[in-house]
Amino acid sequence: MRAATLPSLLLGAWLPAALAEMVTHDNGFHPDHILRVSVAQVPLSCESRTDIVVNGTSPGPALHILPGTSSWIRVYNDMPDQNLTMHWHGLTQRMAPFADGTPLAAQWPIPPGHFFDYEIATNNDDAGTYFYHSHVGMQAMSCTGPLIVDDCGSSPYHYDDERILHFQDFFQKSDQEMVSDVTEGPFKWTGETHGILLNGKGVATGHQASTGPSGGGRGYFGGRLGGRPDGFRGNFRRDDGDDDDQSESEAGDSKSDETSGDDSNQAQVEITDGCTLPVIDVEPGKTYRFRFIGATGLSFLTMGLEDHPDLTIVQVDGSEYNAPVKTDHINMGAGQRFDILFKAKTMDELAQNGNKSTFYLQFETLERPEPYIGYGVVRYYQSMPVPTSPANKVLDLPRDPTNWMEYTFTPLFPDQNQAPSASEVTRRIIIDAEQKQDNATGRVVWELAHLSWTEFTYTSPLLVDIYEHGTDALPNWDAAQSNYGWDPKTKSFPCKIGEVLEIVFQNTGSELGGIVETHPFHAHSKHYYDIGSGKGKYDAEANNKKLEETGYKAVKRDTTMLYRYDETVGVGEPAGWRAWRIKITDAGVWMIHCHILAHMMMGMQSVWTMGDAAQIQKLPPTAISGYLTYGGSVYGNATHAPSLYQYFNGTNQCKPVEKRERIRVY
Repeated sequence: MRAATLPSLLLGAWLPAALAEMVTHDNGFHPDHILRVSVAQVPLSCESRTDIVVNGTSPGPALHILPGTSSWIRVYNDMPDQNLTMHWHGLTQRMAPFADGTPLAAQWPIPPGHFFDYEIATNNDDAGTYFYHSHVGMQAMSCTGPLIVDDCGSSPYHYDDERILHFQDFFQKSDQEMVSDVTEGPFKWTGETHGILLNGKGVATGHQASTGPSGGGRGYFGGRLGGRPDGFRGNFRRDDGDDDDQSESEAGDSKSDETSGDDSNQAQVEITDGCTLPVIDVEPGKTYRFRFIGATGLSFLTMGLEDHPDLTIVQVDGSEYNAPVKTDHINMGAGQRFDILFKAKTMDELAQNGNKSTFYLQFETLERPEPYIGYGVVRYYQSMPVPTSPANKVLDLPRDPTNWMEYTFTPLFPDQNQAPSASEVTRRIIIDAEQKQDNATGRVVWELAHLSWTEFTYTSPLLVDIYEHGTDALPNWDAAQSNYGWDPKTKSFPCKIGEVLEIVFQNTGSELGGIVETHPFHAHSKHYYDIGSGKGKYDAEANNKKLEETGYKAVKRDTTMLYRYDETVGVGEPAGWRAWRIKITDAGVWMIHCHILAHMMMGMQSVWTMGDAAQIQKLPPTAISGYLTYGGSVYGNATHAPSLYQYFNGTNQCKPVEKRERIRVY
């Protein structure tokens, strides 16, 4: 339930209707979703760890929202001594600037014992796979969960059901210990991953999986058959083979935090003891949409399915469907998502294969000094036990990721694609990625464009400063142009609304012996268009020629990989590059950063201001005071109902598109 609808100002057909009103969320208010974040000792990966959990588990519950709507998600900080934020990874919080979840950039963190109501608004074209995670310290290692924006009506692709495959790293060290290792001198690396978790389950290094039991609902995480409490029936095929598309009258907001008691509709994983492999349950002959989510804090993964080499990628990083791309394996870095159509074998095909009904999903870490190999199990019949790990690898996965799917993903609907051309670019920013040693402290730091930024760089959020001091708090444009793109005073990158930027990340050899690392770079605010990567130093003319000759038109992305290409190069020498194009349209304070959590703590983050003070200051003076202080009136607690600014009136603009034939890949 939301506040009563008031007269609205329509911001555009693709946005929910604006409300622009102060509201108090008292006992009569009921958020669409509730996330309670706490600390728990969790049995996982054949060991146990003190994790930060969401609604009692890691990963937390899968949240479902619709495009063209606004939702309230209440996040409780039930931790006794840690701050918290929640970031909606891949969703562009261009309308509610204090809802992006970036501490000391766009929001004061949520104090212990408090809660914050995030207003999440989606575009009509935002259908896709996302996830949420804390943006404080190393909390995202376990404080995370899937966020699915369902299609209005039916997906353009036909499939029968869905599964979520949420990947995380497992470390024996505590979050606080890892932060201390990389932020306090002398420098100590956090160590390599001790295991890879799939939907919260895995086998740590040094352990051997035992046989798992038959049955259980864990293998249905993300499944949609069986219905949801809110009445959403999905875009799937009925048992009689007919498509079960929603009519316009059936489209509505997802309002339930509950999970169905039906095992085929799992919205939350269960915590179980035992050292067994994670399982994904499927049924013979059906086509599934596998939603792969890279919620790792370090690991870059390659993976494939035993005896199932035919996989089809239909979406990357949410937001825009791509033309179908066939592959036999997937490479996924921290922050990335891939939506895959998977065709399960028929009963006849299983019979021809000796009635084998369990197949391994093999995943390996890439570009790290100590590779980890792990397994999940795709199981066709719940009556079968989950096998132990294989004695030997079942797949020979490629180890060189640098050419995987480069210049490959193109829009399914080219007429809707708005990728800028080279002639539209108004400014190019080269960002050198550099690792350096601070001789005074013994710390090792990462810099982007010769700037090291962490959540400790500011004493108050830059967005708060802009509201309090206006133009005086903004980065100086002229100073930034002569200083690698950022202003020395505010340590932020200024952008003007309407600019078309070409942002180039240039990997370089470390001061510590010329070593080079691979980085997954993620942008807040809005999706960009990835225009490729290559070895050595970026050559704009050569890359533009390649784009022109191939006719390549990129799809929207929010996280792509800056590869190392070689393990070492000369100190400061170029190793490889990654280039984006983006049109600046959304005023606010946003971040661009490497998504390896330790690298973020070491300074591999950057803050960008988009627009002038008047464009950024969207809240009226009467509404802003509660956002300006730590624990201000916009943060609720047991005795205080928060008063905050509501941007949207909850009008559902999710209207099913004109009925069309769904694409059948299988």
